[in-house]
Amino acid sequence: MKKDLIFMVEVKSFLDFLKRHRQLSIHTINSYQQDLLALKKFIGTDDLYNLKTHKIREFVSQMSLNGLASRSIGRRLSAWRGFFSFLRIDPNPCANVKAPRGKKKLPSALSVDQAVSLLEGGATDSLSVRDHAMFELMYSSGLRLSELVNIEIVDININDRTITVLGKGNKTRIIPIGEAAISALKQWLQVRATIKNADNKSLFLSSRGAKISTRTVQRRLQLLASQKQLDVPVNPHMLRHSFASHVLQSSGDLRAVQEMLGHASILTTEIYTHVDRSLLHQIHKQFH
Repeated sequence: MKKDLIFMVEVKSFLDFLKRHRQLSIHTINSYQQDLLALKKFIGTDDLYNLKTHKIREFVSQMSLNGLASRSIGRRLSAWRGFFSFLRIDPNPCANVKAPRGKKKLPSALSVDQAVSLLEGGATDSLSVRDHAMFELMYSSGLRLSELVNIEIVDININDRTITVLGKGNKTRIIPIGEAAISALKQWLQVRATIKNADNKSLFLSSRGAKISTRTVQRRLQLLASQKQLDVPVNPHMLRHSFASHVLQSSGDLRAVQEMLGHASILTTEIYTHVDRSLLHQIHKQFH
């Protein structure tokens, strides 16, 4: 009983410290309190000041087995770590304890048939000509949305069928452009030349001649997917995922895909091998 009282006094002091000196919100303070109450439940009759790292690891294992998400476990560990630091318990029993890795969500990718369905068909007006060129280029070269909207006319080399892109970390890469995308770009450049008061640098423009926004690209892609009656929600990043997955399926060249996507580490690119495996499992389940 005495230990329980001491624990609650220490918790109150810690929460008061967070409120006064860290100026945390009431919501955050309440979250800390719930995390510390969970710690108290785990500790039971053990002495707070003699808690060892192996006990904390046991608590983490128990939380994971009970289905608590990795992110929630990490938040609890952070609260506990701060609490022990506040109490000046050395060594901090949470110092080298990490939450278990959560399941990595696989990127969504269109099937080849879905990608073909999305991009096939002729353009009927200037905006649809522009949209067709944008989406063909994204799928052809695996561009990020931010890279697409920042492309300038000088970045496109029609003769060499390449595009120069400034990616994350201000790293420049040169990517091949497919034949369908080249054809769509030629059409768009003809239309673009007729737009009055157009931005003289940006490749893709709004209806008013200004550099296109990311929101416009997202909205137009959603509209196109709806018109093509695709049974999946489509976003610009999905075209990049689809490019990577489809190139990897057909070539098996992970290094080439890494280079074209502009990934600093091949470990990032390897997630697309898991996309392929999940597709294989779906096909096996459906047909075998």
